[in-house]
Amino acid sequence: MDLLGLGLPLGLGVAALGSGIGLGKAVGSAMEAMGRQPEAIGQIQTAMIIGAAFIEALTIYALIAVILMMGKIG
Repeated sequence: MDLLGLGLPLGLGVAALGSGIGLGKAVGSAMEAMGRQPEAIGQIQTAMIIGAAFIEALTIYALIAVILMMGKIG
C-alpha cells in the first residue's frame, strides 16, 4: 500500500481541523473585542474578515496540493 494514499487525506483533515480551530478563535476574539469597544466595530470586523480569508486560503492551498498529489498515486 502506498503511504501517499494514506497521508494525503490525513494531511487534508489536519489542515481542515486547524483551519476550523483558527477561525473559531479569530471570530471569537473579534466578537469579544466588538463587545468591549462598540465604536470600533467597523475596523475590527474588517480585520477579522481579512484574517478569516487568509486562514481559509491556507486550507484551499492544502486541498489543491492534495488534488495535485493524487496523480502520483498508483
